[in-house]
Amino acid sequence: MSSTLPTPRGPLSETVIETLARSPGTVGRLPRAERDPYGEDLQLALYVCYELHYRGFDGVAAEWEWEPGLLAARAELERAFLVRLRSDTQGGDDVSAATEKLLVEPVDGEGVSHYLRDQGELWQVREFVIHRSIYHLKEADPHAFVIPRLQGRAKTALVAVEYDEFGGGRAERMHSRLFADLMDALGLDSTYGAYLDVVPARMLATVNLMSMFGLHRALRAAMVGHFAAAEITTAPSARRMDQALRRLGVEAVFYSEHIEADAVHEQVLRRDVIGDLLHREPHLARDVVFGVQATELLEERLGEHLLASWRAGHGSLLAGDAGSPLATPARG
Repeated sequence: MSSTLPTPRGPLSETVIETLARSPGTVGRLPRAERDPYGEDLQLALYVCYELHYRGFDGVAAEWEWEPGLLAARAELERAFLVRLRSDTQGGDDVSAATEKLLVEPVDGEGVSHYLRDQGELWQVREFVIHRSIYHLKEADPHAFVIPRLQGRAKTALVAVEYDEFGGGRAERMHSRLFADLMDALGLDSTYGAYLDVVPARMLATVNLMSMFGLHRALRAAMVGHFAAAEITTAPSARRMDQALRRLGVEAVFYSEHIEADAVHEQVLRRDVIGDLLHREPHLARDVVFGVQATELLEERLGEHLLASWRAGHGSLLAGDAGSPLATPARG
């Protein structure tokens, strides 16, 4: 099931969205407006371009996916995003140091999952789930793009992790399905793309990062670094989220499913995927580190936004007041 085109957030996204509403053909030049690589306008425009490689949008011709003019426009947006990410990350080629840093959690952690476990209200949990729905309703799909770009043990190990993500052969156990079940349990709309209009750029950027890494062979090692970073940090945060849901009386297995599974996945990714990839192509170490650091950067930016909003007593979405049930999503 596809979704409707979202409401534009500026001249860049307006150009892309209006273009897709037409029959495939010439794409006009993107406006030379101020382009904040992390901003609402650019990130939405990029997200819409990438979504054509997933389920697309209602009324948008499938032929737009590989239309040369649109790909050229997307490349402009990607360049701006990549340049900013590289300038905002430390870089380096010590993969072990980059990943091991993530394995050690501070005793006095103050992240989003800590907040929701200890004091989060139901409306804040629901907001968090709305944010994450932009990814989790297509969980593991972006990572599948990297499979044909790997070889040998790295490929088979990553496929083994993906097999678990896709439910081990059982459609009802797919992680995307389990997340939809969680949304249903929270009284939210689990329709794919239902909340695109209310999710801010800081969340869109985390998904765009995956799509960009997955769709470019040149960034295959960055995708592997991203995947490892995500799996390393998921198990402990999933445990806290499971505790938050239990405290609030919400019955769902999405987070409990990730506690043990992702603890195993991170070992497979570090040892077998990264290990074999760098054995074959040691020059890709810097890209693996970049993938880890870029993931950290964008997740930290999102977490800062969520916590600052909630501590200030208001919602973190582009629409909705503090305490709003948000049962009916904003539509484009």
